[in-house]
Amino acid sequence: MEQGKEVIPIFFTVDDKYIPFLAVAIQSLIENSTEKYYYLIKILYTDITEENKKKISKYERENVNIEFVDLNYYINKIKDKLYTRDYYSKTTYFRLFIPELYPQYDKAIYLDCDIILSDIANLYNIDLENNLVAAAPDDVIQTIEVFQEYAEKVVGVADYHNYFNAGILVMNLDELRKFGFQEKFMYLLSTVKFSVAQDQDYLNRLCKGRVKLFETTWNKMPIAGDSEEKEKLNLIHYNLAFKPWHFEDILYKEYFWQYAENTEFFDTIMEIKENYTEEERFENRESDRKLRELAQKECDCVGDDRKYRR
Repeated sequence: MEQGKEVIPIFFTVDDKYIPFLAVAIQSLIENSTEKYYYLIKILYTDITEENKKKISKYERENVNIEFVDLNYYINKIKDKLYTRDYYSKTTYFRLFIPELYPQYDKAIYLDCDIILSDIANLYNIDLENNLVAAAPDDVIQTIEVFQEYAEKVVGVADYHNYFNAGILVMNLDELRKFGFQEKFMYLLSTVKFSVAQDQDYLNRLCKGRVKLFETTWNKMPIAGDSEEKEKLNLIHYNLAFKPWHFEDILYKEYFWQYAENTEFFDTIMEIKENYTEEERFENRESDRKLRELAQKECDCVGDDRKYRR
């Protein structure tokens, strides 16, 4: 029951395709939850079957509530403006509307579905001060030069080390509303098109200067050659092509399968892995190459005055 416990609002955005991986994320959340908190999970969607809703709802516990929120009515007004590429769906933008959709909350957690995590209460309790969001520096940006250039030249972040990944966010909903975040986002959406990281780029552009950076152990991506001790892994984010249900050689894959085995979607996920073809793996790698080319093209279209910075 919620009574007498601190409520932690947690938001996911998902479509039917990602339901099995949402189940793994929630399984890890439940196994690592503590009784002193009430975990209020809200799943924002536009396309989920009733059967999948029932399957996910079974994960409710005495201190874990799950609610599905249909955003079709809300998104239909602007869906034509929401640009996506490759395998992304428009659900990726839903996190940007949380402050206005939920005025009753001053603070919330947003999580991507391709994760496994320790007790999220430890991240929720971070002191946001007057920052708009708290997030971790993006591991991919920190390791690939063309994306570093893109973050600074195109997105406009002064230092690429401050460019954050938007898959794991502590959101200061009160300050975001005072800032007029949604209104500013809708204006920017009509004037600037970010084609590389889309909603993440918009967040970095709008929030720069008011971001609290936390350790990447709370958003650890399985980039090869960058292994971390298990004790330091608070949250693993199987971002971009780093999917253990697509490839064998993914760092930290054992932690994903540990939780996947405890869900009723384990056989489904194994079937996805077994049926993932070499052609799809090739397309996945090509997508990564094309994304780097796109970032370079964007950079080449922007002048560079960074040498004048102090």
